[in-house]
Amino acid sequence: MVMAQRQRKKTPAKPRLSADDWADAALTAIGEGGLAAVAVEPLAVRLGTTKGSFYWHFAGRDALIEAALDRWAKLHTEGVITQVEAEPDPRKRIRLLFAEAITTATSGSLEVSLLATAGHPQVAAALRKVTERRVAYVAELFARLGFPEAEARRRGLLAYSVYLGHTQLGHAVPSVLPGEDELGAYIDDGLDLLMMR
Repeated sequence: MVMAQRQRKKTPAKPRLSADDWADAALTAIGEGGLAAVAVEPLAVRLGTTKGSFYWHFAGRDALIEAALDRWAKLHTEGVITQVEAEPDPRKRIRLLFAEAITTATSGSLEVSLLATAGHPQVAAALRKVTERRVAYVAELFARLGFPEAEARRRGLLAYSVYLGHTQLGHAVPSVLPGEDELGAYIDDGLDLLMMR
């Protein structure tokens, strides 16, 4: 009996997972295998826990998907905007935003996977919300450069369209895109065109 108690004491307790841990794991799964890859049992194995942990935080798979999409918006949109806002110069802020966005999007497949499942109601709603926020923010940056509101909106939409196209090419035909040594000049040239009066 004493031996059994000692063995139990030596077994380290598993860390308690948060809802964000599950949402992050779901985002990783979406990036690797699309929305279909969000399944409780494989995620539990990946996290080193049981399904009970999942049900502690979520009522079901749809709730996890919703949390993952909210987390994506928070980290990949609001987090990037917060980071970029630390730069006081609007021109440098736009360059920083696009360098960060393009590097992040082409280094992972999450954005492409989400776009591929845009027909799913939860994903469609999240994409709409995130896209509207991103386009509005980029338009705001162009407005800070002195462009009239309607023109700033058009340029913001065009800039976001360029970002999406670059992201798709980065996953479909990466060989057509510039390498790391040319990426800075490539971004600068594109943004110079967008910021030209």
